[in-house]
Amino acid sequence: MKRVYAFLKHQDSKHIIINTIGNYVNTFFTVFTVYILVRILSPSEYGVLSVLLGIAYVLANILDFGTTATIYSYLPPLLENRSFGLYRFIKSTFFYQTLFSFFIIGGLFIFFPFLDKVFFKTGAPVIELYLTAISVLFFIWQNFVINCLFAAKHFLKTNVYMLISNVIKTLVIFGLILTHTASIGNIIFVFGILGPVIFFALLFMEKKELVFLLAKSDVRREEFRFRYTMTYFVASQFLNLGLRMDLFLLSYFQMGDQVGFYGLAQKIILTIMTTVISITQVLSPSFSRVSTKEDILHKLKTGVLYLLGPTALFIILAFVPEFIFTAFFTQKFSHTTGITHALAIPFIIYSISNLPLLFLLYTVKKPRYILYANIVFFIILTAGCYILIPSLGMYGPPYAIGAGLLAATIIMSVASFVEYRHLPEPEKIPVRKKRGSGVVAA
Repeated sequence: MKRVYAFLKHQDSKHIIINTIGNYVNTFFTVFTVYILVRILSPSEYGVLSVLLGIAYVLANILDFGTTATIYSYLPPLLENRSFGLYRFIKSTFFYQTLFSFFIIGGLFIFFPFLDKVFFKTGAPVIELYLTAISVLFFIWQNFVINCLFAAKHFLKTNVYMLISNVIKTLVIFGLILTHTASIGNIIFVFGILGPVIFFALLFMEKKELVFLLAKSDVRREEFRFRYTMTYFVASQFLNLGLRMDLFLLSYFQMGDQVGFYGLAQKIILTIMTTVISITQVLSPSFSRVSTKEDILHKLKTGVLYLLGPTALFIILAFVPEFIFTAFFTQKFSHTTGITHALAIPFIIYSISNLPLLFLLYTVKKPRYILYANIVFFIILTAGCYILIPSLGMYGPPYAIGAGLLAATIIMSVASFVEYRHLPEPEKIPVRKKRGSGVVAA
């Protein structure tokens, strides 16, 4: 009991508890919104909404350009020193990410109607496609600010802001329903534009002096850490795009209502995945500070304990009875039960795969291994879905996802073992004396 109590009192444990509770409280409002939307939209309409929001989320992750890893790797030391370089780093990273994003989103504005016609095949009006494109930029900015706040360990404040934003969004959705104006375009505007604007407004009211400090700082190219950042950027996009290719290919093969059923099941899976993300967000800075075999073993053991939570949730989800799904999503979405059970099983592997990922990305800082693993994952998932969907429909992707995640996890685990053998023992860490001091520092 003493060990359990000490474990719960640990700073990382407190942050994970806060972040996880915050994510689930905020997710409750998202799920509650889905509960309302499935009652006013048909399965095909919900399928279109799922595809468009899926495109926005995928592009927001793609246009992260690997800055998430860069922020967690380099921002914490700058925060400790509180030097002016802190603001230069933040502004430079934000500037280059936004600059590159503008080019991509500008191209999306031009080619989105054509892409929808030949690939996504949603048949959505042009205005809904443009709203989706604009939402991407707001998601990018919101993710950047959230990552900076998390790197500064402001988990409580960030989750409170997100809670307020989600409460207001939910009230607006109710207003649209009561006024009979709840269209797909309006829902995208609320989720993709209004929500981030509320979050920015809350933060500005408290930290407006930081905006002026950032405005005064200069922009330097080297602050973007192009090699490290872009390698992880490419790696993460193979994963993010792969996790959406199943839904996109279901839409491509024109599976009709199955796209809506699968989109709803995927949203349930992604909800549990936020728990994994909330844990890795807290653990990331810790993994970047360790350098010996003994330290990393301690972090890996701690990481296993934390990740047992979401792993258990995926296992439970695989056995949730059908009447619970029917009661929540209505009888017209009853087919969601089977596909949710099927999807939960392969995603157990996803929880486990985050341990070698954290080690490779933050401890040894070699994202190329993650790139190799995610390329293999993307190829297996995409090819598997392309082959299996015509014969198995929406029950084809779970097999492809499981095979892809297993292959990627094996690659990262083998790479981690190889790199772990090269780590120094505690007594072998080189030491040096600080200038002007007799203090010995590692």
